[in-house]
Amino acid sequence: MGLDVVERFLAFRFKEGELQPVENPSIPDFHSLLHIDAQKEILKRNTHQLVAGLPANDALLWGERGTGKSSLVKSLLGLFASEGLRIVQVYRMDIEHLSELYGLLRGRKEKFILFFDDLSFEPGEESLRTLKSMMEGDIEERPPNVLIYATSNRRHLMREREEEERFPEESYSERVSLVERFGIRLGFFAFGKEQYLSIVRHLVALRGLKVEGERLERLALQWALQKGFSGRSASQFVKDLEGLMLLGGL
Repeated sequence: MGLDVVERFLAFRFKEGELQPVENPSIPDFHSLLHIDAQKEILKRNTHQLVAGLPANDALLWGERGTGKSSLVKSLLGLFASEGLRIVQVYRMDIEHLSELYGLLRGRKEKFILFFDDLSFEPGEESLRTLKSMMEGDIEERPPNVLIYATSNRRHLMREREEEERFPEESYSERVSLVERFGIRLGFFAFGKEQYLSIVRHLVALRGLKVEGERLERLALQWALQKGFSGRSASQFVKDLEGLMLLGGL
């Protein structure tokens, strides 16, 4: 991996032991992520510590779908890329190659977030044990310029205990043993109607769409009947609305 590649690109995928540059990374606007202010400030501060070469923690962002977990991680590039931050998306199937990734990143001046999106495991899965070891406990020391940020819909990265489990105590221990390796654990919770509508209004204003307030609210609530109240459903609604307006259908 040449120096020019890391300087030119902000984001990468790690697949089968190789870094693949992402030419057009998705970088949401940090300041446009609404109703997660506390989570934003904690993760921003932690990432600032990383790029400043100071001690910082791995982070787990867990909770409801569509509440901004992945967008928040990706938005950090907009804040810190100029200070050397890079994001490497790692898929569960490539956890077994993490030691190779450590070798590629060790000693570089850039700082790297290894991004595990929508991460979850089944009980007893070998990749869970591998990740747990590579985060803390492996014979190889983690490069100091590398953090792990993971998002998940599951608080413990695994399904909750089922009644028929033969050894529930061992299952619980396995669930929490990986989670405890994340020094920062941030919960993301379902939005209510007013939060959803405020996101819709914000996105409509950003796109410069002219829709009367009561009509916008009525259409947005109709959309949410099947989609639910979330930042994702608000974004999908506004995309649909804009497309309909450009077609002359509204």
